Amino acid sequence: MIVDLERFVNRERPYWQELERVLTRLDDDPERVLALDEALRLHYLYQRGGAGLTKLNALPGETALRGYLESLVARAYGQIHETRGGSWKSNVWRWFTVTFPQAFRRRHREFALSAGLLFLGAAFGAFALKVDPSAKDALVGFGHLKQTPAERVAGEEKSQKEGDRLAGRKTSFSAELMTHNTRVAIFTCAMGMTWGFGTAVSLFYNGVILGAVGYDYIHAGYARFLFGWLLPHGSVEIPAILLGGQGGFVLAGALIRRRERRRLAERLRQVTPDVLHLLGGVAILLVWAGIVEAFFSQYHEPILPYDLKIAVGLLELVCLFLFLTRAGRHARD
Repeated sequence: MIVDLERFVNRERPYWQELERVLTRLDDDPERVLALDEALRLHYLYQRGGAGLTKLNALPGETALRGYLESLVARAYGQIHETRGGSWKSNVWRWFTVTFPQAFRRRHREFALSAGLLFLGAAFGAFALKVDPSAKDALVGFGHLKQTPAERVAGEEKSQKEGDRLAGRKTSFSAELMTHNTRVAIFTCAMGMTWGFGTAVSLFYNGVILGAVGYDYIHAGYARFLFGWLLPHGSVEIPAILLGGQGGFVLAGALIRRRERRRLAERLRQVTPDVLHLLGGVAILLVWAGIVEAFFSQYHEPILPYDLKIAVGLLELVCLFLFLTRAGRHARD
């Protein structure tokens, strides 16, 4: 009970004013995220204001003071128990720049396994084509890649002079690439439910195609064309496929760890967030790769110099490496 109202108000008013200043700053900047010490201070001021309001309610009169404090406590309650979070744009941006790369780094062993299988397949494809050049038809399943490198390069460079063969359909071609590559990545991830066997086969097979095509063009002396054609979109597309494989091996790990006392459902629940984060990142990366392939990769000399395209592809690869290894390192997920 308040014995001396004036003394009580003089003692508590600085805390009320401080609470009002904090709430005003939050109202002016809805996207603001409080640090831990600021949040604790806000909670303390809210509790102190609520305690003061309880004491004032026991007194008759003082309507204006009680109304002011009621409003202040109600505003503080709304801020403390807010559930909306930030805007969807800021949430998506934070997910992509913090949560996604953090999930990638948490599962770096699975990514290393994914990359190892792809490169093992590439080595096998290159070796098989070197030993038996006639194996190209069996190894490479795409018709335009079954041409000899000389025929392909001559045809591509000739078409550059004749006009833009993708005129009027770049957007649809880009969408087709995004859809196909996303389907491959999701399939590779989903095959983790076969205890990782399907994921390993998918990665190895894609590596075989990559190695066979790479050996074919490099052996024929068309390395500049190969890297100028592949790097601009492949520097993003191939890592995205590896991320899909990474997600598949995360799933496989949850299935294989039977010695743990936790049930399968609990193990799957534990890894599901990371798998979804990885697949979300894969989708965004493949959208970018599809745009680059349709609007940039398909143009060769004399329109675009091969060296320029190689430089752009290497720059993309470096940026992606730095993003996955550095982004969100000092942020709490």
